[in-house]
This record gives sequence, structure tokens and C-alpha cells, in this order.
Amino acid sequence: QVQLVESGGGLVQAGGSLRLSCAASGRTFSTYPMGWFRQAPGKEREFVAHISWTGDITNYADFVKGRFTISRDNAKNTVYLQMNRLKPEDTAVYYCAATLSNNYRDSERYISWGQGTQVTVSS
Repeated sequence: QVQLVESGGGLVQAGGSLRLSCAASGRTFSTYPMGWFRQAPGKEREFVAHISWTGDITNYADFVKGRFTISRDNAKNTVYLQMNRLKPEDTAVYYCAATLSNNYRDSERYISWGQGTQVTVSS
């Protein structure tokens, strides 16, 4: 399995940007499709974005399309989430996760999770 550690969260004003990073340990990182999820207080964890192991296929939740970009650097064992035009409703703990499934929207299909990083967007 792969171990994951997120970073890059913080407090930002609405309209601002943040870039989250997810550093992975393990030689097999480049073989895992990766996803980002988020969980706001009192809400269920929800899918945000997904990237194939090669990085050439990406998928997004409708509410982040055009604002967020997922990418990966397999040489650095890292996956990123660039978040632009942030809104207060983007406030949540953001998690990266690794999967071996094509059902990338289902959190139950992910086998390794990071500890999460807090993103807070003020209005």
C-alpha cells in the first residue's frame, strides 16, 4: 500500500487560490489512480477530483469544474490540487486517496487515505 500526507491547506479569502499537495511513500505510487475528496462539518465526504495513474485522464465533480485542477508528478510521488476562485462553500477538510478501481467517485473504492488538510474560505 501507499502512505499519503496532504499539505497546503489554510485560510484564504473568497476568490483566492490554494494548491494542495499529497506526498506519497512507496515505490508503487505511479501505478495508482488518485483522487481528492472533501468533508465539511456535518456533511458526508464527497468526491472532488480524480486522475489516472498516467495523468492523462482527469475527472471532476460538477461544483469544481473550471476552478480546480488535479495533476500529478510521478517522479516526485506527488499529486496536486490547484484550487482557484475559491468560495466559502469550498470550506472543508480535503483528503487525497489512492484507488485501484475505475469507480472513482465512490470513496469506498479507495484503499489508502491521507490525514486531511483543512481549507477555510472566508467571505
